[in-house]
Amino acid sequence: MSLRRVLIVEDHMVVAEGLLKLLSDCFEVIGIVVDGRVAVDAIVHLRPDIVLLDLTMPHINGLDVLRQVTARGVDANAIVLTMHADPQLALEALKCGAHGFVMKESSTDELLTAIGVVLNGGTHLASALTKDVLSLMVSDGPAPRPELTPQQRDVLRLVVQGQRAKEIGQALDLTTRNVEAIKYRLMHLLDVHSTAQLVRCAVEHRLVPF
Repeated sequence: MSLRRVLIVEDHMVVAEGLLKLLSDCFEVIGIVVDGRVAVDAIVHLRPDIVLLDLTMPHINGLDVLRQVTARGVDANAIVLTMHADPQLALEALKCGAHGFVMKESSTDELLTAIGVVLNGGTHLASALTKDVLSLMVSDGPAPRPELTPQQRDVLRLVVQGQRAKEIGQALDLTTRNVEAIKYRLMHLLDVHSTAQLVRCAVEHRLVPF
């Protein structure tokens, strides 16, 4: 009996290689893709049984990968793997066509369980998020998209990519204090109260390119 085929879409090679090592005994890993644009074509043409999909990909973020694949008539059977434990982001991923939402810090058993559920036609959410996601399903839609300055967009883009204030400052020639001030202003402007909520808002409203 042939093994079920898995495509890994992840631009951090340490994470991707860890997934490859974890899955190779039970699944056929047919590739590792590190670019969102390439991921769309790879999913459409290779038709893997499972796609393990990071959200913060170069060029096209994971949600847009799902949107484009769905627009081309393909069910990606995607499980989102992310470091952002945000129920609204999980809900947005499901709306875009994901079948699972798992934290990168989750156990091996949870990831394997998620894969099994999705292969059997189900949907798997990280257990810590399930209640909040269900509550959001009956709540009002998101607020209108706010306008940001170019500098705010640059900082927000790097926050979404997981960079710390010192790294952002080095990339944008700003002091760490300036980066923190811009981040604080963004959180006030977008009415969020944590980095996770800031990332969710950026992805949901497509405020910055990824």
